[in-house]
Amino acid sequence: MIFPQCEIFSATNAQEILFVAGGRVPSVDWFKSVAASRKIFCVDKGIELCRACEIVPNFLIGDFDSAQNSDVDWAREKNILVEKYPADKDFTDTQLALHRAAEIFGEHTAILTGCFGGRFDHIYSTIFTCASINRKIFLADEHEIIFFVKGGESVDVKFFKKPRAVSLLPMSEICAGVSTKNLHWELDAATLTQNFPNATSNRIEAEKISVSVERGRLAVYFCFAE
Repeated sequence: MIFPQCEIFSATNAQEILFVAGGRVPSVDWFKSVAASRKIFCVDKGIELCRACEIVPNFLIGDFDSAQNSDVDWAREKNILVEKYPADKDFTDTQLALHRAAEIFGEHTAILTGCFGGRFDHIYSTIFTCASINRKIFLADEHEIIFFVKGGESVDVKFFKKPRAVSLLPMSEICAGVSTKNLHWELDAATLTQNFPNATSNRIEAEKISVSVERGRLAVYFCFAE
């Protein structure tokens, strides 16, 4: 998986789908770079960015409580598949989008942008939803990137831009056998717990790092700009 800031080496050949949500808007240059040659799945207000960049997505979903009517009309004029749901529902728009994409496109790797910023409860729901799904999911914009490493996996990352901080955040109650390479404070088969997430604000010591986990599910977080 290649982003403008880094390349994350992950063992998958699945097609890549970009989800555009309605949170903090990524820069136009970053978005256009990541959107190139990928299917695009807009979530509610995310259609606004696509329209502004003149990028026609494949799908639009949501209750449209935040999307402008003119943007939804534009999507329909472009013959984009549109699914509207009632505001009173059991799932968030992002959860619906991730579920429907699996039904429509089958096996895929998900990249979710427009998901940072705004309310804490929204990003909390999004991160734990993505952590629970058994496929590769990346949350990203030019400021931050999050991806998940599950038990038995090892992931290498090559940086084109040095992050300001690297944090390891347990998504399961316990992450056991966590090891790192080329971080300032290294871990060697460490145990990290969800109720005491202390492996935060680390620094990289080389252009390439690795993170491995023996048991549990770990979020790896990069901060490139505050």
